[in-house]
Amino acid sequence: MKAIIDCNSFYCSCERLFRPDLSLKPVVVLSNNDGCIISRTDEAKKIGVGMAAPYYQNRELIEKNGVAVFSSNYNLYGDLSMRVMDTLKAVIGVHSVEIYSVDEAFLDLNRIPENKLYEAVKEIKDITEQWTGIKVSIGVASTKVLSKVANRLSKKDKKGTNGIVILDTIEKEREALEKTQIQDLWGVGRQYAVKLNNFGIENGWQLRNLPEEWCRKNLGGIVGVRLIKELKGVPCISMKDPLETKKMIATTRMFGRPVHKLNDLKEAVATYASRAAEKIRRQQYAATLLDVFVMTNGFVNQKSEYNPQTKHAHTVLPKATSNTNELIQYAVPLAEQLFRPGIKYLKAGVILGGLVPDSSIQSNLFLTPAQNHLPALMSAIDNINFSMRDDVVKYVATGLKRNWKMRQELRSRRFTTRWNELFEIK
Repeated sequence: MKAIIDCNSFYCSCERLFRPDLSLKPVVVLSNNDGCIISRTDEAKKIGVGMAAPYYQNRELIEKNGVAVFSSNYNLYGDLSMRVMDTLKAVIGVHSVEIYSVDEAFLDLNRIPENKLYEAVKEIKDITEQWTGIKVSIGVASTKVLSKVANRLSKKDKKGTNGIVILDTIEKEREALEKTQIQDLWGVGRQYAVKLNNFGIENGWQLRNLPEEWCRKNLGGIVGVRLIKELKGVPCISMKDPLETKKMIATTRMFGRPVHKLNDLKEAVATYASRAAEKIRRQQYAATLLDVFVMTNGFVNQKSEYNPQTKHAHTVLPKATSNTNELIQYAVPLAEQLFRPGIKYLKAGVILGGLVPDSSIQSNLFLTPAQNHLPALMSAIDNINFSMRDDVVKYVATGLKRNWKMRQELRSRRFTTRWNELFEIK
């Protein structure tokens, strides 16, 4: 059996963890630059607060109902996500957990006897909530797709299901799939949902009973067949190895205000290259490809200013590296290449690809002493920044004032990762 464990309104749950006075009150969390609503509690849903809706459109409703509003606090969310995943690994084993997203993980429960399945899942739920303080819902079934169906039902009726739904019989699978609309199935995109609706297919049970050959022709070939098999309880999507090599690592951010100066754009790209370099060092990788992209607002006074809205430039690195100074050296010229005077930029990012284990990098007898000591220097910088935070040690190319940084005017304290922002009990 496979399970998926999903944190309930994760970002809001993280905020509530240190604000117990909000445990039964509506809470929402905003996106970068406080633009849109990206997380909301059940209480916020009930009063009509829309998901992914612009904050300004919901401001009157939010203020009228006393909804607690927070800017995204990624330091807090990332740390609590790691605690949830570490708890799951401790409870059922590292190789039985596949981290799917910041608030979701698949679990391999094949070693648990069916007659003890509910008790085991209940124990996993109770331990996770007790150790981390984050409420979770769990869906269990014979395949990943069916477990996602079960999880969705567990979240829709948290009280009735106690946050756990197990589809262990064909009758339960049928009932669950009949309640699940096509567009709510994991793996069915918006376009395919419309297409299937045009054929009269409206729920998961109807899709399950379609001939495989029909799905091969009309539902994305082998992908459609795999989806049908999963709905029939035949596992086709395996658990991924937690040590599986990543293909790329990216760092992207929206700017706090539109950027129109080259120097600001170069600072942002250098900062993102620095952050991406830190990420791959932490995971013991080195990059062979570097891609920089920028995004503009597309139109000014009804005139297209830079088409397409997102523009990329990339380079193949002469050798695999994870050194910040080398990545900045190649990233900044790419930013200069993309820059156009008079255009406002909303976002930029750095993507590192062609990742290889850093242990596979060959030594070079012709490097200077300074170059030979770069790995030790990078390690020292990472350790200092990890312990002191806020980029205490950084390259000048990343800027000093960073006026382009994204707005977080309603951000809570970073309770778990900053000494000076620890939670205080009076």
